[in-house]
Amino acid sequence: MTLLELLGLLRKNLKLVVILPICCAIAMGSYAFFGMDDMYTATASMYVLARQDDEGANLNTNLTASQMVANDVATLLQSDRVRDLAARDLGVKSLAGYEISVTSETTSRVLSVTVTSDNPQSAAALANSLAEHVSDIAQDVMEVESVNLIDRADPPASPSGPSRILYIAVAFLAGLFLAVAIIVVADMLNTKVRTADEVEELLGIPVIGRMPKMKGGR
Repeated sequence: MTLLELLGLLRKNLKLVVILPICCAIAMGSYAFFGMDDMYTATASMYVLARQDDEGANLNTNLTASQMVANDVATLLQSDRVRDLAARDLGVKSLAGYEISVTSETTSRVLSVTVTSDNPQSAAALANSLAEHVSDIAQDVMEVESVNLIDRADPPASPSGPSRILYIAVAFLAGLFLAVAIIVVADMLNTKVRTADEVEELLGIPVIGRMPKMKGGR
């Protein structure tokens, strides 16, 4: 099928090409605005300071050691021990309803723990609880001088997601793609002979006469 043939099919089935994407966008918009909860994101940041046994170690050595320990602390933030303690503080059995991510840069001793939830107060409380418990556990089981909380997580005033407009745009494009696919498949399954060229191709003989189609005639 050539591009011109495809454009002709789309023009012939213009109603489907227009209506189906709009219906998909309306359906997704209804679900996005009435079926999806607003999500809130809170972030707490920490500074990791490693314990140094050698008092004469230079600043570069201290920084490198702290960066390595910071990566371990980032892993510790995702451990069951830390999360169980944080869940106990929130009064819940598990943190299954929370999205937790930890950011640890290789060139920095600063860690960030980000919590996303449908409740802004719970998101901030969990981020702060994780930061506090990881500090105690890191000093207990690792060679860490301290894990200091730089910025406490505050309850966000506005939601961070979901991006409803993006969902609607994707649904519209999906509906457009589906409409094109339906039209192309229906054309491929249609075995009727519709043009003189198809007659010549099937029979191998030229068409020597045509009867015009007249609208409104007898």
